[in-house]
Amino acid sequence: MKDQVANVTRWILITLLTLSVLPGILYYSHAISTDFFLDWGYIMIALAILVLIIAPVYSIFKNPQNLLKMAISLIALIIVFAISYGIASNHLSPLQLETYKITAETSKLVGMGLYAAYISIVLSILAIIYSAIAKIFK
Repeated sequence: MKDQVANVTRWILITLLTLSVLPGILYYSHAISTDFFLDWGYIMIALAILVLIIAPVYSIFKNPQNLLKMAISLIALIIVFAISYGIASNHLSPLQLETYKITAETSKLVGMGLYAAYISIVLSILAIIYSAIAKIFK
């Protein structure tokens, strides 16, 4: 039997997706303001963050043995971010920083995000290759 909470969550998300079509249509037909459209986006982001927090907690209570897998994934993510931050640097001149109205730390954080994305892409490709090769030998 399928998990009742997963079924309810699925229908809530489908409803929110359906409700999000209407503000999009109204915005592009100039029937609502940009502020209302952005506010709806903020609400959707808040709901997504709420789901991102609640889903793993529910999963831990449902299957406590998954806690170790989640902890390993979280540690791996922290390591990727730490390596990315260590590699990143500010390549912008003081004039460019002033032009873009950012600080050197902001520039470094943007670089960190880019490096984290690159590392994640490479790790994903390696995992796909490993999975394909392991499947062949099974």
